[in-house]
Amino acid sequence: MFEKKDLEQFEKKGISAQMVESQLESIAKGFPYLELEAAASVGKGIIQTTAEQCDSYIRTWDNYLASGHSVTKFVPASGAASRMFKDLFAFLDAEYDVPQTDFEKTFFNGIAKFAFYPELNACCKTNEGMDIPELIAAGKFKAIVANLLQDKGLNYGALPKGLLRFHSYKAGARTPMEEHMAEGALYAAGSDAVVHLHFTVSAEHRALFEKLGKDSQAAMAKMYGTRFDISFSEQKPSTDTVAADAAGQPFRNNDGSILFRPGGHGALIENLNDLDSDIIFIKNIDNVVPDHLKPATITGKKLLAGILVTVQNRIFEYLRILESGKYTAEQIRTIQDFVRGTLCCRKPDIATLDMQQTAAWLSEKLNRPLRVCGMVRNVGEPGGGPFLAYNPDGTVSLQILESSQIDLSDSCKKEMFTKGTHFNPVDLVCAVKDYKGRKFNLPLYVDHATGFISNKSKNGRELKALELPGLWNGAMSDWNTLFVEVPLETFNPVKTVNDLLRAQHQSV
Repeated sequence: MFEKKDLEQFEKKGISAQMVESQLESIAKGFPYLELEAAASVGKGIIQTTAEQCDSYIRTWDNYLASGHSVTKFVPASGAASRMFKDLFAFLDAEYDVPQTDFEKTFFNGIAKFAFYPELNACCKTNEGMDIPELIAAGKFKAIVANLLQDKGLNYGALPKGLLRFHSYKAGARTPMEEHMAEGALYAAGSDAVVHLHFTVSAEHRALFEKLGKDSQAAMAKMYGTRFDISFSEQKPSTDTVAADAAGQPFRNNDGSILFRPGGHGALIENLNDLDSDIIFIKNIDNVVPDHLKPATITGKKLLAGILVTVQNRIFEYLRILESGKYTAEQIRTIQDFVRGTLCCRKPDIATLDMQQTAAWLSEKLNRPLRVCGMVRNVGEPGGGPFLAYNPDGTVSLQILESSQIDLSDSCKKEMFTKGTHFNPVDLVCAVKDYKGRKFNLPLYVDHATGFISNKSKNGRELKALELPGLWNGAMSDWNTLFVEVPLETFNPVKTVNDLLRAQHQSV
């Protein structure tokens, strides 16, 4: 199947021929649906805290931070913003010149409220000889959009979301990258007052991110009384996946080389694995708010982190007991109740094991990465959700699943998905070291049977693309997991440019 030049291409990317063969086999066979027990809900997999409990967990987190542990905020930021402007690109290509759709009218009616307005207005003056109000009066709406999206102006159609101006302040507009810096200062600054942030970016935009981080650090540090340690990484070429043609063979480019595509955000498990930190926060680049709305976010983050370190302490205590070999039947029952009750992991045949076998299973189950995931009430937003799912070994555990992982032709499973009470806003806090302070090797905890296959095209030819198990889906399938209800106010993604006109993204 593979020629010498193919093997040379694989070697250059750091991918084995066996891995390519396995990926092609996955594309041919597809991925199995996950077997569900139930959608997680409050009292059944989702923790709901009282105000008193929340305050206690926040104190726990503040004490943990003060004790010198290492903390990093991890932000996937390589995604392009082009989808944010899909409707505006369509307007540029439309046969009409005056806004017709509701989206177009909303954009122009609120244009002065966008944080990028002053910069866009300056571009219009330079390139068109008129400011935005003058262009609108002259019916030159497309000139405004062209200056927003194209490289003669702000070039927002080709930039990643992290570099766009989202929010207005008296001191100037802020990008999502800068808002994540501000967030980090408010809940992730260590005892040395240093905030460690790590952004995964695309190679073509890395220099722009590095410059923005360098240029904004001094002002942000002065404002929040912290220092910033900002690092960057890119998806590794070794995590790219092969594309297949209609016949299931490797899709070849016009020059004969095999087409590889980025493996999706699941590839970032490798980037996450490279970080040396006790605790890692994960949050999407576009889920940010202005300072006056940050208190709910900060409270939510500290709550999740406080629960994480509280549960981790219990896990470490239990692992030391199990490692000693000096445990009683009562202690084994206590640990078993913790695994079943707190971690929501159930082993149906555990009654068939003797005490030593039970202890061995409990030790293996507890000694793995831990994540606490915020879940918000379902209000019709798209996205994955929290479930109790069966694992290949017959156990049941908490998982974050996407619709593509669920057999929606099964009426029972479809009902679980559509009537779920909560969904995943991508708000995670992770503990990635074991009870002896050693880093877990995170790729070992990936369920490789949970990838995605999508139909694409290149140069007019159809192809099948393979995405790796999602970062918070299959890539963390074998982690210990807790779900915690967090307020809807903590979820404010920007999927279209008009989302920036929502109250959650406007200044006071």
